[in-house]
Amino acid sequence: MEELSCYHCGDTIKSCISFDDKSFCCNGCKTVYEIFSENGLTSYYEMETAPGAAPAKLEGKYDFLSNEKIVDKLLEFNDGNVQVISLYIPHIHCSSCIWILENLSKLKSGITASQVDFPKKSLRITYNSEKLTLKDLVLFLSSIGYEPYISLDDSETGKKKINRSIIYKLGVAGFAFGNVMFLSFPEYFEVNEYWLDQYKGLFRWLMFAFSLPVVFYAAQDYFVSAYKGLRANILNIDVPLALGVLVLFVRSTLEIIFDWGSGFFDSLTGLVFFLTLGKFFQQKTYNFLSFERDYKSYFPIGITRINPDGKEESIHVHDIEKGDRILIRNEELIPVDGILINGKARIDYSFVTGESEAVEKESGDKLFAGGRQVSGMIEMEALKSVSQSYLTKLWSNDVFQVKKEDSFTSFINHISKYFTSVLLLIAFSATAFWLFIDVTTAINVFTAVLIIACPCALAMSTPFTLGNLLRIFGNKKFYLKNAGVIEQLAKADTLIFDKTGTITSNKKSNISYEGVTLTSEEEFLLKNTLRASNHPLSRSLYDMLAEYDIVAPEEFREITGKGIESVYHKQAMKVGSADFVGSTTAGTSLNTSVHISANNEYKGRYVFFNEYREGVQELFTQLAPQYHLSILSGDNEGEKSRLTELLPASTQMLFNQKPEDKLDYIASLQKEGKKTIMVGDGLNDAGALAKSEVGIAISENVNVFSPACDAILDASSFESLPKFITASKKAMSVIKVSMVLSFLYNVVGLYFAVTGQLSPIIAAILMPFSSISIIAFTTICTNIIGRKI
Repeated sequence: MEELSCYHCGDTIKSCISFDDKSFCCNGCKTVYEIFSENGLTSYYEMETAPGAAPAKLEGKYDFLSNEKIVDKLLEFNDGNVQVISLYIPHIHCSSCIWILENLSKLKSGITASQVDFPKKSLRITYNSEKLTLKDLVLFLSSIGYEPYISLDDSETGKKKINRSIIYKLGVAGFAFGNVMFLSFPEYFEVNEYWLDQYKGLFRWLMFAFSLPVVFYAAQDYFVSAYKGLRANILNIDVPLALGVLVLFVRSTLEIIFDWGSGFFDSLTGLVFFLTLGKFFQQKTYNFLSFERDYKSYFPIGITRINPDGKEESIHVHDIEKGDRILIRNEELIPVDGILINGKARIDYSFVTGESEAVEKESGDKLFAGGRQVSGMIEMEALKSVSQSYLTKLWSNDVFQVKKEDSFTSFINHISKYFTSVLLLIAFSATAFWLFIDVTTAINVFTAVLIIACPCALAMSTPFTLGNLLRIFGNKKFYLKNAGVIEQLAKADTLIFDKTGTITSNKKSNISYEGVTLTSEEEFLLKNTLRASNHPLSRSLYDMLAEYDIVAPEEFREITGKGIESVYHKQAMKVGSADFVGSTTAGTSLNTSVHISANNEYKGRYVFFNEYREGVQELFTQLAPQYHLSILSGDNEGEKSRLTELLPASTQMLFNQKPEDKLDYIASLQKEGKKTIMVGDGLNDAGALAKSEVGIAISENVNVFSPACDAILDASSFESLPKFITASKKAMSVIKVSMVLSFLYNVVGLYFAVTGQLSPIIAAILMPFSSISIIAFTTICTNIIGRKI
């Protein structure tokens, strides 16, 4: 009688439940199918055959999620009716899993967004807590076969146990390989005495016994991966490896059954051992690179802490401790959860929830990390220290990013797609040829071809090169969002620089005042108005003015590209451009100026004489021969003559540029086919940073965290920018060389394999050796490149 398998999960059916002309193993699987069917999501089953998992019985298992204190520890974000949580989902394993989990909003009312991080098997869900509790959410996920793993010992969800299975498999394969080699010695040395008659059969069946755990345990990952790929009509790189192992095992078993020979159990166990050893080495190396990326490539974000004596100091976000009183200026990101103490808070949580509408908060309300203050300055008390992984998650969140081209990775994927097909064609053709000459050689040729031409080295060259360079850049204070940015840096042919706060130093401006002397009350209000702003000119002017008592303006508004205004005790203050403050008699100045008006009466202006960053002239001189260079400034032409003396003659300079003008300028260059890098201060340049192929935000001691940018460059490393770009180009060359080496290795290996001169055991040694050599080559080359930065 033919066994039935469940339409949803694929398990063998013991007691059949029929519905909609389909068979299910239990009511749970039938219910999941009904849910998908009612919501028009049955195409889930077209992506793979039986992709789901049978729902577990969960009576009472998640009752602890009714406890608000426990739920609060697990949530990333909890503001009224909007909650965000990241859950570790062990069952995520294929494209259909990703598809259904990212369509949860169609399945369950209350879920507004869901995003899968496939490598980490984590699911980030935003939901309405008035319509759906966390317990209901977890039970729903479990009911459709995606039960999350929740540990109360560690509320940082998604942190997986160290996977030791590869170590166990390596141990099993190594133990079996050693014993099979030992048992093979008599036939290696052609011992034809009493052994041949009395112990030959025993030794051969012992070798068979040692091969069983190797094939069915140590090599199972290759079979599972190949099966899933074939089921999805994809020939992945594990298909030839699984075929090689299977052919060796079947042929060797037949040989000892019919006494044709001793088989290839030595080659078989050696093959799996060396493949597993190569995979173990690859995993250890990549884990090292990932560790460096997660914990050392931190953001150079600063924050202002208010000491008990009322003095302000700039500190790194990682120095924030529970109980610290911190100042959040207009447009600054809130780096930690805390309680609002003072000021009018309007928080934009779009980085966290995707909702752009700002939420108003009052003194005593809780504020969550990831929100951006958009209405002046506030003071808050930190409830905990900063979470680096949380900042990384916000910065890397694809929901808020424009997808940028990653052509090199696409090229690798394109090659890999056809590689296996060509490899199988060569293997079967060579085997068919040798079958007419020698059957034993034919089986050796088939296996050796499948093993020696594995494209592992090709697949590893890109992630290891770029991963190591990410780590090196991070150590040099250049922090990239992801590895794809390196490719874009290498392809760029145009660099655009903002002026104020980018090529000029915020800390070295000479400022003079021209106009009516301000009263102490006006200067007091001016100081506190500037205190709420993050603009480089505001910060410079704020530092120059005398100390006054700290107060929060009752009203505050900052208009990008124009200026800021505030009201305190019915006294109004405007700071910004002459037009913004309402001046018609301000006159003209060739230098950068900040104009002041109090109660709509023009007072005067502060004139800035910019100090340029050290190394600016050398930086532009290095870049000029290879790149089209531009300066975009929101200021007037006051600095044009000085810039003309300082910078190469080919540098294009545009002044009086509003934020939208900068964006339009980059768009016009891209229409001409230019690949652009925009370097700005991360404030007024957000649109331009997002529009360009690579947006680099320069950071000094202010919180310029911006998902609009692709990289953050510490101001102290500004003059090294040409070296970073050059290093990116060299890295892409290293990848190309490693690809050529990989192809050469495959071509040479295939020649010896097809001609019958390469045994499977030698192929099994050479295959992981080639991968390890590629890793070593890329690591050494990138380290050499890094030393030259």
